[in-house]
Amino acid sequence: MPETGVLDEVSFMADKRIILTGGGTAGHVTPNLALVPRLRELGFEIFYIGSYDGIEKGLVEAEGIPYYGISTGKFRRYFDLKNFTDPVRVIKGFNEAASLIKKLRPDIVFSKGGFVSVPVVLAADRLHVPVICHESDMTPGLANRICIPHATRICTSFPETVASLPEGKSVHTGTPIRAALLKGDAQRGFAFTGLTPGKPVILIIGGSQGAASVNAHVREILPKLLPQFQVIHLCGKGKLEEALKGTEGYVQYEYIQDELKDLFAMSDLIISRAGANAIFELLALAKPNLLIPLSKNASRGDQILNARSFEKQGFSVVLEEEEITPDKLFSAIQNLYQNRETYIRTMQAGVLGDPVKAVIELIRETVK
Repeated sequence: MPETGVLDEVSFMADKRIILTGGGTAGHVTPNLALVPRLRELGFEIFYIGSYDGIEKGLVEAEGIPYYGISTGKFRRYFDLKNFTDPVRVIKGFNEAASLIKKLRPDIVFSKGGFVSVPVVLAADRLHVPVICHESDMTPGLANRICIPHATRICTSFPETVASLPEGKSVHTGTPIRAALLKGDAQRGFAFTGLTPGKPVILIIGGSQGAASVNAHVREILPKLLPQFQVIHLCGKGKLEEALKGTEGYVQYEYIQDELKDLFAMSDLIISRAGANAIFELLALAKPNLLIPLSKNASRGDQILNARSFEKQGFSVVLEEEEITPDKLFSAIQNLYQNRETYIRTMQAGVLGDPVKAVIELIRETVK
């Protein structure tokens, strides 16, 4: 039987409501979903506000969480005609979020970021609902920079981030990781992919949107890789290569959800972008990894900072997109595989604390 203190806590939280928000990429959704099992244990009634048809919609509805879509707009640092129309969408989203908050009457809002979160956080602040924001990257993105002044508390993935945030508001919690991800089964993975045990497996992840340049580099060196490795390639929607279907030792998928934990379990090496959520999952799994961060030409450079932090700590090998050649990529994979045990030991020693527990405790304290 649970201890009295635990029963009291569950009893206190049983009538509490929480709105989760965040979207645009899987990295803005999965940390929210990692909190759901514990929130349910505590008796929270959970709602989710995202965009009308973003990637978050399917992921959230699959968890049986009531989902509400609102209008969203993107804040761009470059000229685009949509810069003249998106502010109208943001204002509409704010009004829709405010109406939902009045209807749902949450005790707290937890925001994982992305532009859909901006109108939700602003509306919650206007209606005096406490907000906790989570910043995954080393430095806050534009959406979170807008949200931070309106937040009650701010969680960070990297300890270095705390120093750049308002004093007294921020706390280093780490990134919540889905517990199911840690329960993969390699044999299920081999059955799903049709690959065979006994030969090393490389898992390539281009992110939920895929990565055209990473895909091209990997496919170029396949003839050199396949004699030594088997390759699982998650290449993004619409980025399958028809000519490679049926290639022995190579399987490709646009996107994987439920089976991802099994693919992780069967893999010896991971090649990935350097989104914060993705790399903290690799750290939790202690999987030797080669990071190819999104370049500054296509982003604000946050993935480069994330990757270099992991490289400095001995968790990752990093190749920046502009410096990749087929020979460099193949050499980096070979070196990573040869030194994989060193990386595994370093990552196992580097996993500290329980991010889900830390974030839930902050939610509990804020609600109280």
